Amino acid sequence: RRAASCTVSQNRNMDELLSLHRVNADRFTMLVDAVGERWDAATPCTEWSVRDLVNHLTAEQLWVPELLAGRTVVEVGDKFAGDVLGADPVASWRTAIAAAVAAFAGERTAGRTVELSSGPRAVHEYLDEMVTDLAIHGWDLATALHVDETIDPLTVDRLLIEWTGRAAELAPPL
Repeated sequence: RRAASCTVSQNRNMDELLSLHRVNADRFTMLVDAVGERWDAATPCTEWSVRDLVNHLTAEQLWVPELLAGRTVVEVGDKFAGDVLGADPVASWRTAIAAAVAAFAGERTAGRTVELSSGPRAVHEYLDEMVTDLAIHGWDLATALHVDETIDPLTVDRLLIEWTGRAAELAPPL
């Protein structure tokens, strides 16, 4: 009974994370659509312009199908290094996020692990990290564009639960 209970709990957690990933992906997409001519605008991430920020998030999403297909970081190599946005950043973002959402929603992901640069990680933990990245950098992009920076309330609740006591993990390396 305990194993069945854990599976139900993991599935509920995965369903919640998939929903939050979609919500934050949609929000980020709406923001990318609103960039217009402001690709060089500054962001709260002082080392990144809007284009750099969107490039970072796009590259992160491009990794998802590769890792969920069982490839390792070493196998993928530097495929997503540098500029992944090309001449049409909006289309590049839309293609990457659609593939990531589809890959996470695939039936083969529950209970699996992926190999990240930091080591093996359960898919639901990887998805949780991606939700965090979309939410936080969505705030960064909204701030750069001078639009409503509000993060989805359910995502905020999740982030507070997940990251309380773990703030040091978010700090940049010294």
